[in-house]
Amino acid sequence: MIEFVQASRWYGEVIGINDVTCSIGAGVTALLGQNGAGKSTMMRLIIGQLRPTTGDVTVMGEQPFANPNVMRQLGFCPDIDSFPEHLSGREFVYRLARLDGFSRKLGESRTDELLHLVGMADRADKPLKGYSKGMRQRIKLAQALLHDPSILMLDEPLNGLDPVGRKELIDLLATLANEGKAVLVSSHILFEVEQMTRSMLLLHRGRLLASGDLRTIRDLIDRYPHRIKISTWEPRRVAAKLVGLDFIISCQVSADSQEVEVETKEPAQFYDEIARLSVEEDLPILGFTSPDNNLEAVYQYLVEA
Repeated sequence: MIEFVQASRWYGEVIGINDVTCSIGAGVTALLGQNGAGKSTMMRLIIGQLRPTTGDVTVMGEQPFANPNVMRQLGFCPDIDSFPEHLSGREFVYRLARLDGFSRKLGESRTDELLHLVGMADRADKPLKGYSKGMRQRIKLAQALLHDPSILMLDEPLNGLDPVGRKELIDLLATLANEGKAVLVSSHILFEVEQMTRSMLLLHRGRLLASGDLRTIRDLIDRYPHRIKISTWEPRRVAAKLVGLDFIISCQVSADSQEVEVETKEPAQFYDEIARLSVEEDLPILGFTSPDNNLEAVYQYLVEA
């Protein structure tokens, strides 16, 4: 649905993005990176506010720059907002529906439908000037969905939402993705992104460092062994059984807790073996976790490398 082919965008001597090639399809995809990594430039290229300096960007097979056909298929929630503060949330969404070509009757029904969808139906008649950040985020999402776009672009959509609001929005994005929409979420808050999706694009200083499924990307970073923590009430006995295995690089017993941490470059083989040992050797394995098999660890490995 979205294609970048060796796309670069420069602002004079400043690089926005540099030689980016990737594809984005249906589902939720996270666009990750620190401030200045190129996330906003990439989004502006997709929505047609910018042209690439070199290379190609296409949306649904067409060049997006100043292209009404592409704009009709895009919904956009920017990070910043600039509302007509005297209007209510309902009036704001309704007026945008009318500008989008909806009749009065259809505009009213569509506005009401989306206000219910984003959880603002009971608060939509209050003036925007009294809205919290979270309420503004919900209203922005409602206007982005007015024309039922195929592609939804969200820049830092969870900012200002309380935990319940975050959960509701994440569930809504999952529903939209299951309907076949491409949902691109730009964020730098890794633990929130990890609740939304395992698919990611990681930008750093304008370059695309990695793309695809989180676990696949982690498996490809073979210079960093997987760390796995095992909870057990007999840590020394468990460590003694594991340390002799060929695929175990290191094994540490925690001095102040019932925990063993191992390093391995063969995590799949390790999980098979730990299951076998727990049964055949009667090892008291209470549970295990991998501090490396998460978004923050992958992000740090790639950026620091």
